[in-house]
Amino acid sequence: MKYIALICARGGSKGLSNKNIKHLNGIPLIGWSINVAKKIENISRIIVSTDSEEIANIALEYGAEVPFIRPKELALDNSPEWLVWRHAINYLESQQNKLDNLLVLPATAPLRSIQDVNNCINEFEKGDVDSIITVSEAKRNPYFNMTSNDDKGYSSILINNDRFTRRQDAPKVFDMTTVAYVVKSEFIKKYNGIFEGKVRSVCIPEERAIDIDTKLDFKIAEYLISIKN
Repeated sequence: MKYIALICARGGSKGLSNKNIKHLNGIPLIGWSINVAKKIENISRIIVSTDSEEIANIALEYGAEVPFIRPKELALDNSPEWLVWRHAINYLESQQNKLDNLLVLPATAPLRSIQDVNNCINEFEKGDVDSIITVSEAKRNPYFNMTSNDDKGYSSILINNDRFTRRQDAPKVFDMTTVAYVVKSEFIKKYNGIFEGKVRSVCIPEERAIDIDTKLDFKIAEYLISIKN
């Protein structure tokens, strides 16, 4: 199969200003995703969806295409990412008859490996699935050590089940990560969310799954790169 690599990177960012072009180990954050996409054999095109001319220019320098500038209404803090994917699919479909499936590589996960991405593609190509997501093992478990408060402020376990007295006995749970998504293009056009279809996951080690949203996340990524080097 062939895939369109889509990298979404808007200009505004509250948690970490201009994070998508902030240099990590000498490379703009968006450059990390583009560089990985260029090494995946199954990629037919590398597309960047952005509302920022500055991000667009950097993406072009690193070898991606920027065939459109994302509409402002899809670049707000509360703009659903799903609609950003659909906008890209609809635009690209107007340019070509047959549309490849989508490989989404968020700019905020720079420490992913090429093998992580290929594992997602391989899982997708086993068939009988609409989407592949990436996950990491969760540190907390709603069956054991996650709580919620009632309207009087009293705390209780989130999912009350007396059978689980040790974390090891509780059902295994995972955190979704932003390492990669593989999705059928037709599914994105017809449905309104990834979990409306058949979803499987690929587990990514925590040290490669960091999602950069804050200054602390960025510092952690810098540290992880330094010890790897």
